[in-house]
Amino acid sequence: MSALKRLLCLVFLLLAACGGISNKPVPETPKPAVVASGVQAVQKPRPKIALALGGGAARGFAHIGVIKALETNGIIPDIIVGTSAGSVVGALYASGTDAFALQKLAFQLDESALTDWAIFDRGFLKGEALERFVNQQVGGKPIEALKRKFAVVATDLADGQPAVFTSGNVGTAVRASSAVPGVFSPVLIRGREYVDGGLVSPIPVHAARQLGADIVIAVDISARPSGKRNQGSIDLMLDTIAIMGTTIGAYELRDADIIIHPETNGLSAANFQQRHEAIMRGEQAGFAAIPRIREKIAARSQ
Repeated sequence: MSALKRLLCLVFLLLAACGGISNKPVPETPKPAVVASGVQAVQKPRPKIALALGGGAARGFAHIGVIKALETNGIIPDIIVGTSAGSVVGALYASGTDAFALQKLAFQLDESALTDWAIFDRGFLKGEALERFVNQQVGGKPIEALKRKFAVVATDLADGQPAVFTSGNVGTAVRASSAVPGVFSPVLIRGREYVDGGLVSPIPVHAARQLGADIVIAVDISARPSGKRNQGSIDLMLDTIAIMGTTIGAYELRDADIIIHPETNGLSAANFQQRHEAIMRGEQAGFAAIPRIREKIAARSQ
């Protein structure tokens, strides 16, 4: 057999052994995935909102109305700071009590439960009843254990400087912040005496900033002088302190992002019977401020 014939036979045998030529399609060469170009936008975290609640004695019920308006619109502050009456409402709110529960508590509140007369020395009232009431409402928790970050502003009687309490007994701090000179006795805390925070920080905006707030909503419940004669000595004393704090308050309010000022003229600082009216006025002022608050939140979130 010639060499050519032997070569052809060998090729034929190899093809037969392989079972013929496959008709399966040849897979395509893998291609890398195409990744869209461009940088993905990073969503900014929601700005920290602080609620700075000012002093004003019985006008402090207006704070509850403001909180109702905020909660109804889904605006929940991260930080609560209170002075005097604002510290009372602020403590209960920071503990987790919502606006409607605050309102119910206000309607049921017996003023006599907060009154503990003292033999006149440095004040008409001891303030111990207020301290007990607040501690009972917050479940005996210290400031640092409350649901929301909370601070209380009082005045150091020795040097006249603001003292910001961010830890310790809630009731004691609130009592100190609410100790109107001549009405309540000064409060002794760790060897120092404290009185009403409204003397140095009527609306605690600066303290709210110090606690890390991006947006400060200040609630001013002070009343402008009406020119009318005061009804009694306590009214006179409270209004005098309010007038003294007007200039200080105006300076501090410059640092607020939003100022809510319920219409409090005609509301006595010493009349608990006007609580319904005070809450209603606070709610009206709160709802009126919602568009401005939303604008601030949107601007800081971009």
